[in-house]
Formats: sequence, C-alpha cells, structure tokens
Amino acid sequence: MAAVTSELIKELRDRTAAGMLDCKKALTECEGNLDEAIDWLRKKGLSAAAKKSGRTATEGTITIELAANNKKATISEVNCETDFVGQNENFIEFCASTTTHIHNNGIKTVDDLLASTINGGAFSDHLSITIGKIGENIVVRRFAEVSVGDNGAVNVYKHANGKIGVVVAAECDNQKTAEAVQAVLKDIAMHAAAMNPNYLDETEVPAEDLAREEEVAKAQLEKEGKPAAMWDKIIPGKLVKFKKDNCLVEQPFVKDDKKTVKEALEAAAKTAGGTAKLTAFARFEVGEGLEKKACDFASEVAAQLAK
Repeated sequence: MAAVTSELIKELRDRTAAGMLDCKKALTECEGNLDEAIDWLRKKGLSAAAKKSGRTATEGTITIELAANNKKATISEVNCETDFVGQNENFIEFCASTTTHIHNNGIKTVDDLLASTINGGAFSDHLSITIGKIGENIVVRRFAEVSVGDNGAVNVYKHANGKIGVVVAAECDNQKTAEAVQAVLKDIAMHAAAMNPNYLDETEVPAEDLAREEEVAKAQLEKEGKPAAMWDKIIPGKLVKFKKDNCLVEQPFVKDDKKTVKEALEAAAKTAGGTAKLTAFARFEVGEGLEKKACDFASEVAAQLAK
C-alpha cells in the first residue's frame, strides 16, 4: 500500500480538480493507487462536481415543505447555473427531496446539511453525484423553518414558476381560530410574494435602516429646496411611511386595500370568534442579492448541448 502523501493528494487534485478531502478519501480507499482513486472519484461524481463548483449559480427554484398539521414549514432556495436546468425534472426532484430532508431532520445550517446523511450516504456525496449527473454547479444557498405552537397556524405560497416562495405564521387564541384563518394566511403569503415586504413589523426594522432612510430623506429635502428648519417636522412622517410600505402587517392588503394585512387577519379571526396575530414570515426569491450573468434561452440550450 502506497503512503497517502500530500504530494499524491496534490497530484490527484491537479488531475481531477476534486476537493482535497475527497482526494484524500479516494486515495485512502484505493490504498494509494492513483488511477484507481481517479476512477473512485469519477464513480462518485466528485471529479465532475469539483470542476463545476467554481461556476456561478444564480438560477434555480424555491421549494416548500408544509407539515400536515399546518404547524411548521420549511422553505429552501437551491441554485443552478441556468434557467434551462432550473426547470429540469431531476433538478426539481433533488430540490424537493432536499427540502423534505431538512424539514424532517431539523437541520439548521447549510454546513449541517452537507454533513448530514441521506439515503444511507453523506449528503455532500449526494450533492456531488447530482452535480455530475445534471452537468451544472448546484448550490443549496439557504433555507428557513417557520413554526408555531399548538394554537398557531402556518400557510405557504409558491409562485407557479418556482421563483418566489413565502411562508407565513400566526399565533391564535385556540385551534379553532387557527383552522379558520388558514385561507387568509394563504392570501397573505400571496400578498407578500407580490409586495415584497422587508420586515414583519416595525419592531424588526433595524436602527441602521431607519438612519439610512433618514439620510435619504434629508438629501431629498435639500434637493427640493426645503428649508433645513422644516426637516424635523417632515422627516418623522417620511419614516412612518417607510415603515408602512416595508412592514408586512402595515401594508394595504392586496385583496382589500381598505384594510392592512394585520386588520385582514384580525377580521378573519374575529369572524371565527377568536384572535390571531402574525408572528413570522419568510420570503425567498431565486437569485435575489446575487449578480446574474446575462444569458438568453438559445445560449442556455447551446451550453447544454455542448456538455
């Protein structure tokens, strides 16, 4: 058996572009035989995955898993390189099974996910094999769990193209009310998908965001020629409007703009003889915050055919 030296690991990495730990494991499994280690990596899909790992993944899909009792939901964003692959059945199945795995096992971080076991093997290997099969880099970018207590309710909405997903949660006075507000929670999730609130309510607005908004307001007032002596009277109103525009509970409800989202939920609960309050939401949009490369559909198809 040949010794698994750093030089041997480096040579295997140079020849396969696989990760260092994968190379070390391959050489250990193959008793230091370089050619067998290359085949071992290829069979695992790790060599092909590593070659793609540096490529930008900004497309993909949002997947949501909702518990049967409507007390918990998990939402995830998994990215690939092109929208063409984002609509691929194998990719979508990988995303769905990954979200179910996260949901059922209480996984909290991406690192924990990669270190977990799925279908009797390491999730990191499962991911690498999927990358090799599909032919693009795949990244589990983020996920979140939203849950409630015994008297709470959770509902979800995913846009038809899978690009936007929302989970909303409310705590109610009893289970009867929780069941009664399920429909309006679905509508609120759809509202959040369309209106893209940044915060649940004003208690979640960071002080630095308000400070930044105040500076923007001052610059606008200066540009408009408003006297500085008037600013202290105008800016508070602008900050109130900022909160109303960006906090989910304060936004005019899209299905009835005479009510806020908070009032729409309260009205549904009152009809059932109870009370309800929104406590959490999560809204994911594919690729938000990432720099996307320009690529038209024809180019995506050509890229797939070239692989």
